[in-house]
Amino acid sequence: MDTLLNLGIALALGLMIGTERGWRERRAAEGSRVAGIRTFGLIGLLGGLWALLAQALGETLLGFAFLGLTLVLIIAYWQERQTDHDVGITTLIAALITFSLGALALRDHATLAAAGAVITTVLLNLKPTLHRWLSNLEAEEFHAALKLLLISVVALPVLPNQGYGPWGVLNPYHIWWMVVLIAGLSFAGYLAMKIVGAERGILLTGLLGGLASSTATTLTFARLARRIRLGQVLAAGTLVASATMFPRVLVEVAVINPQLLATLAPPLGLMTLTTIAYGLWLWRRHRARPRTAKLPLHNPLELSSALQFGLLLSVILVLAEALRAWLGDAGIYLLAFVSGIGDVDAITLSMARMSTLDLPAAVAERAILIATLTNTLMKGVLVLAIAGGEMARSFLPGLGLVLAVGGTFLLI
Repeated sequence: MDTLLNLGIALALGLMIGTERGWRERRAAEGSRVAGIRTFGLIGLLGGLWALLAQALGETLLGFAFLGLTLVLIIAYWQERQTDHDVGITTLIAALITFSLGALALRDHATLAAAGAVITTVLLNLKPTLHRWLSNLEAEEFHAALKLLLISVVALPVLPNQGYGPWGVLNPYHIWWMVVLIAGLSFAGYLAMKIVGAERGILLTGLLGGLASSTATTLTFARLARRIRLGQVLAAGTLVASATMFPRVLVEVAVINPQLLATLAPPLGLMTLTTIAYGLWLWRRHRARPRTAKLPLHNPLELSSALQFGLLLSVILVLAEALRAWLGDAGIYLLAFVSGIGDVDAITLSMARMSTLDLPAAVAERAILIATLTNTLMKGVLVLAIAGGEMARSFLPGLGLVLAVGGTFLLI
């Protein structure tokens, strides 16, 4: 019964892939296609049967069966090309994959074969979407993706995983891993904003822009408020962008030291909800939802930026350990306040990392909270100094609520 069931799976996965191929070429004349739904179903079953025969007659037989099928498909493809001059080989490759998945189903890997068939079908069906994404892909975005792969897949594994420098706090592997984490989060936010489009609204722009950099988004909105009369809406978008900082901090902490989440999740979670709620309230007060101008997007992933962040992270690690040695916990809090003026990622990752060594968890948690509050306060300073007017009047009450929530947890 197990053998019959696996043969049924081999047939079913072939039919599934064949359904996608047959539907895409459904308007083609009968007999003009290399393979349709029935042929793909039979190819899946053929792979299962040859895998079964190979168990009894020798594994080499399965390889020859695969080569034989390849030869048949190549001949059929060549004949089809003579009539329609189509040089695409997607269907040919899909047929070979179907044979392989059918054979896999008979080798006690039915679940893996079924998953492979689903992925293959989805990938085949995504052709228009993938081609559209590719046509919209700019050179700098492609280069940025390659840079991300370079710093993560190539550079990270070869770095030494041990401490160097003062107090042995400089671990090249851990520092670069945190650089990769921040670069990946920023690039993901940039891509999300690029795909959805900034013109769809300030709120959505604030949400997606905040994933890349909430401070940069705040600065962009504050400058925009001086050119267009949408201060209340821009304040709402800035609050939503600011709200993304708190979950981002939690993600960074979860990756480096999940044990800190139990204490940090309540204040940061409540600050997130407060910020979003006030931003949405502002948005509803505005009522009218005008179409906004397209906001400038800048690719956040540059190797120079990654190197600068790594250097900043290293300096903060050394300073944190030095201030802790000279001033005790007060030195850590001072550093968190100063660092939070410009950036929360570096101090968050530094504290989370140090808490896995010998820094008390309570000190690390308090320092991270101080940095987030300082950075939130700086956003208010930017709005007040650059935008002023309606945007400042709308933004500052919400800022006060968030600071009150975070400050309450800090004083407890």
